[in-house]
Amino acid sequence: MNDDQGRDALESADDRILAGRAADGDAAAFAALVRRYTPMMRAYARRILPGTAELDDVVQEAFITAWEQLSTLEDRDRVKSWLMRITSRKAIDRIRANRPHADVEELDVSAPEATDPPRQAEASAGVAALGEALKELPASQRQCWVLREIGEYSYEEISEELGISVSTVRGQLARARKDIIVRMEEWR
Repeated sequence: MNDDQGRDALESADDRILAGRAADGDAAAFAALVRRYTPMMRAYARRILPGTAELDDVVQEAFITAWEQLSTLEDRDRVKSWLMRITSRKAIDRIRANRPHADVEELDVSAPEATDPPRQAEASAGVAALGEALKELPASQRQCWVLREIGEYSYEEISEELGISVSTVRGQLARARKDIIVRMEEWR
């Protein structure tokens, strides 16, 4: 079998086989996982990070962690979700390192080009008002809200990330949403 046939076989192999071979030190199998999941991991990190400057760094850090910890992955069929969890943690770590709290005002919210200036101003003011509403929340509620609404984490993932129970996550989110609705009433 020549190199092209070997690479084609790896590209078509399922995740369990690739993860198993990579865990045994097969760099070519790991490279196939990298090629397979880099676009998805970049897209996911893009939804979490406020800008795009650090996307590639976050994805690279996630793959380095994955390479180092692949032997600890028990269910190799779940390599995709495992890689996504690593990516989200690396992105959240990057946000935490860059600022003490997630600031909605720094999100890159672009208006459609056809939007007229008054609507653009209204949208910007709405984002600013949401940012102010979030600043007024207790830190734990703000963290839960940002992870759920911006990071699109599940309740279980938020629980795991913040080290709190799922019921506490639900309560924090309910209180945060209620407070934000009250504060954003004029923007409805």
